[in-house]
Amino acid sequence: MSVFDKPFNSDRDAALVTGAGNGIGLAIAQALVGEGVRTIFADLSEEKVAAAIASSAHPELAVPWVGDLASREGCEALLAHARSTLGCVTHFVHSAAPARREADHVLAVSDETWERMRAVNVDAGFRLARGLARSLIAVREPGSFLIITSLHAGTPRNLPHYSTSKAALAMLVKELAKTLGRFGIRVNALVPGAIAAGGFVADPSLERHIPLGRLGRSTDLAPMALAVLSNRISGYVTGAAFVVDGGLSLTNWFDPSALDDL
Repeated sequence: MSVFDKPFNSDRDAALVTGAGNGIGLAIAQALVGEGVRTIFADLSEEKVAAAIASSAHPELAVPWVGDLASREGCEALLAHARSTLGCVTHFVHSAAPARREADHVLAVSDETWERMRAVNVDAGFRLARGLARSLIAVREPGSFLIITSLHAGTPRNLPHYSTSKAALAMLVKELAKTLGRFGIRVNALVPGAIAAGGFVADPSLERHIPLGRLGRSTDLAPMALAVLSNRISGYVTGAAFVVDGGLSLTNWFDPSALDDL
């Protein structure tokens, strides 16, 4: 059998994807059900979740969940829903993130915006990963987690709430990987570039900075996500960060924030 045949075990594997209503989360969730993996599509928008499931290759394998992950209660509700519908979740993808506004630079971003970005990105990522890991450890099953970070975990973005939360997630991946590896639970990061989807409104002028000559699409990330999530393909990989950016990180394209409103 080829190493790329049946990267997942449809009899055992089950997945949870946050931010599955649009963008990168949507592409990965649909790719998972396309591989026969029962998958929870979790998102804040009921309409987007319904549309995402309806357009999937195997909607019968998709389980909807609608709620706000900015609170501890929302995370606990999602974990409870996962246990009741799928049993033990073996694959976790954290892609949820609040929408971003270019106006929210260092001197303008509100406390509420700062706190919500941290809560959805970092706090929810930690709570969900730890909760799912505890369930896997209890039944002595391996697992694979994938957290969506950003090039801006290491490069300023003029959006301090976004960049710092992604930097925190990059370290969270390493902390989780170091602790959970002994239990057979792998944790890795997927690092997107300029992807014209989800919370990012891509400026077409960015194309001139991308060696491969075009903006990215969410579907560009799904194949890499599946390869990293698959224990068959990437079983000896943990604590790693996989950049999918068309070469954008080879350049430096951001100018400082405009402060005309001061």
